[in-house]
Amino acid sequence: MSDNAPRSPQDLFDGCPDCLAICRRVEQVLSFFGEVSMAVTKSQVAFRRRKAFAFVWRPGQYVSSRVPAVLSIALPFEITSDRFKEIAHPAPTVWMHHLELRDVSEVDEQVCSWLANAYEKAS
Repeated sequence: MSDNAPRSPQDLFDGCPDCLAICRRVEQVLSFFGEVSMAVTKSQVAFRRRKAFAFVWRPGQYVSSRVPAVLSIALPFEITSDRFKEIAHPAPTVWMHHLELRDVSEVDEQVCSWLANAYEKAS
């Protein structure tokens, strides 16, 4: 890790308290499912079991956006919901579901069920 790489979610989301709160809420939800590791990179916080399955990142870091955070959920199948901003299919067995989050309250029961499914599939 380079000297300027973030070492914690607080470092990565410095200056964006809403993004940090959303990240912490996702972390809290995932802790109920079992063991999850967290890795902070220059661009995101990744949560993983055997493989990464959930990512929190700040779109304003890359493009002009008023959305504090995006939660990306990796699954081996596509989920259809109007809540997703975009669904990408970067690999034959991965669909990446991108969900814009404006407030911690948007990490609701539906999002928790998607995260639970992704957690289970990441074993």
